[in-house]
Amino acid sequence: MSGLTSYNGSAIVAMVGDGCVGIAADTRYGVRQLMTVSCQRKKVFQLTDQCFVGLSGLATDVQTFSQLLDFRVKLFSLKEERTMQPKMAANMISSMLYEKRFGPWFTEPVVAGLDKDNNPFVCAFDFIGALSKAEDFVVSGTSSEQLYGCCESFWRPGMDKDELFETLSQCLLSAADRDCLAGWGGVVHIITKEEIITKTLKGRMD
Repeated sequence: MSGLTSYNGSAIVAMVGDGCVGIAADTRYGVRQLMTVSCQRKKVFQLTDQCFVGLSGLATDVQTFSQLLDFRVKLFSLKEERTMQPKMAANMISSMLYEKRFGPWFTEPVVAGLDKDNNPFVCAFDFIGALSKAEDFVVSGTSSEQLYGCCESFWRPGMDKDELFETLSQCLLSAADRDCLAGWGGVVHIITKEEIITKTLKGRMD
């Protein structure tokens, strides 16, 4: 991660549980390590009832791309009269990124959701749309290396929604503490077939 993709900094992680899936992101909005503008920046966006996307990278591209995604998902539901499944959303995002490959969006998305059979789905992309699907967790942002280390240590199969929340929270906070471009609090979304649980985290502010 260098240049414009690390200009604002971010830490995003999605993780699979037993019949549930979670996605977490930090909330820092800053300019490199020089200045922190606010600690309430939104980096995770809800696409459908059971699908979320996290967008790391350049803040302006994140805003524009999230609005375009919202438009495309709503257009799909109007045309098709059905809800877009996480796998379809992932393929759509991949194609949207690839069509701009010569002047790319400086964002690396993470998709997390439950399909119509309530099976967890998580995947991540690079900024020209190469899709990387995983059975355990995916990460994105300037804290990627730190997140990989934490997640490989803490993740285990068969976690329920409470264990998943605790694991996601600890991974996000531990990784963001080791990255000066991310942190300053976080938000965690846990998606189950009955509900979506959203909790905010208080992180170090130094």
